[in-house]
Amino acid sequence: MFTIEHEFDATVITLIDEGHEGLQEDITINAFEDCVTLEQLHPVTEEPMIITLSITQLHDLAAALDLPEGSYRLERKRD
Repeated sequence: MFTIEHEFDATVITLIDEGHEGLQEDITINAFEDCVTLEQLHPVTEEPMIITLSITQLHDLAAALDLPEGSYRLERKRD
């Protein structure tokens, strides 16, 4: 299950783990103009863990999901 909310400066997506044993904490994804953050509470300390991806890293991640094992460099289109 997931939710999507559009706020003033970001789109916020929350991924909710459900329906099986060993459920993970919710993940909140904040999509800003220049970066994307992923936030999840640590299950023991309950402190938020935050990862920040640049837009380039986000594009690389999206491409990597559909590629076989290996090392890649994506060519960027120049405007």
